[in-house]
Amino acid sequence: MAVFGVGNVAAPLDEINQYQLGRYISTNEAVWRILSFPIHERHPTVIHLAVHLENGQRVYFTADNVRARSLVPPATTLTAFYSLCQDDLFAKTLLYSEVPKFYTWNASTKKFQRRKQGKAVEGHTNLYSSDALGRLYTVHPNNTECFYLRLLLINIRGPISFQDLRTVNGQLCATYRQVCQELNLLENDAHWDTALADASNTARPQQIRMLFVIILATCFPSNPKDLWGKYKDYMSEDILHRLRAANQNPDIQFTPNVYNEALILIEDICLTIANKALLQLGMPASNRPANNLFDRDLQRETHYDSDELGTFVRTNLPQLILEQRIAYDRIMRAITEQSGGLFFIDVPGGTGKTFLLSLILATIRSQNNIALAIASSGIAATLLDDGRTTHSALKLPLNLQNTEAPTCNISKNSEWEKYSKRVKLSYGTNVQCLTRKHWKRLIVHCEISEETDGSSVAHSFYCLVIFDKHCPLYHDQHPLMNFMHVLNHQFYGVIYRN
Repeated sequence: MAVFGVGNVAAPLDEINQYQLGRYISTNEAVWRILSFPIHERHPTVIHLAVHLENGQRVYFTADNVRARSLVPPATTLTAFYSLCQDDLFAKTLLYSEVPKFYTWNASTKKFQRRKQGKAVEGHTNLYSSDALGRLYTVHPNNTECFYLRLLLINIRGPISFQDLRTVNGQLCATYRQVCQELNLLENDAHWDTALADASNTARPQQIRMLFVIILATCFPSNPKDLWGKYKDYMSEDILHRLRAANQNPDIQFTPNVYNEALILIEDICLTIANKALLQLGMPASNRPANNLFDRDLQRETHYDSDELGTFVRTNLPQLILEQRIAYDRIMRAITEQSGGLFFIDVPGGTGKTFLLSLILATIRSQNNIALAIASSGIAATLLDDGRTTHSALKLPLNLQNTEAPTCNISKNSEWEKYSKRVKLSYGTNVQCLTRKHWKRLIVHCEISEETDGSSVAHSFYCLVIFDKHCPLYHDQHPLMNFMHVLNHQFYGVIYRN
């Protein structure tokens, strides 16, 4: 169906009116609406029930009522359920999800009220039931305490408070997870016990630690401390062997320091995989030095064999073609002279880009300097020598598109800032996937850091960015070229094109 109209071209466009004019209603729909038959129906009624920790509900406030809201936060369906169980004996026999069947939620007063119509409940006066269903909001297991709180709410009838939920046989438990363990609501760890037992017979300690971390971070065992206590000797054998060899004393036995070092290694892997410390995964905390984060990042980037890398550079440097050697010399000269810069390499795939970059990385690392290899995606990072994603390496937020002014999550005088100041070169690939905000945060981070007195200084952080045939820089009108001018950043151009 087409709609034509004659009017002023300069008049504002009324899309709603155009839609109504172009709408087609069949005879069946017209009769249905004329006779006022229902258009749609939903049955049964589903009531969403809130799940949150104590004082963890969402609160909306203004500048005028912020104090009052913080002192007396509004009730939710969960807190109203506690109050209902205190005043109504019948409610104490119900689960949280069964309340909407017998009570209605008054959104204005934030209270549950008995239904006034429906099917009468036997043995109770003025009590009616309906087909309404209560559904608790889902909670991811990563939100551990809230997840176990939800598990308790769907199994315990008539709690009167958060403290009442954490009380088992008159004893107040420290966490909701402990309550679930006391009530046997969690599955046993027999499967994970068997997996670790099999690995302990054949695998090396490093492999057992990796398996244990995967179980911790992704499988959520009910009692990880018991698993650790049972298999900690197997996970610490390599540390004990190293101590015996270093001290030339075969009589050294397992000590708390040995176990603590194993816990630190396990926590490092947990932070890499799940970004969670051991305490967040139900494990005992490790006793690591305050500057361990700086030392760990530094060790990760300086663990290379300088002699082996030097041999690699001397062997492969003569194999560079003319264009590759020009790019190599120009970049190395910028690092040696500490002039820095942002370089772009425009090469099609399969023309020796990886070979050139491996040689540059090897040269920097053979001199005991730090070269940070980053990529825009995890898959691309696996193709680099010890590659990492930009979000992981530079602490970029994940929601860059939704943030007007995103910033790197690196605080002033932090350990990561100390580490980044020692980086001599950084290179990235798949940069065609980066947005303008990625570029701005990347370049600002590479250029500026703040000293303790608040002054801004440039530090030796050189950025090498690689393009392949998917994102050529053939003319000055390319969007990234314009972006360089916006940032007033010196652009070194295409230094290698095959």
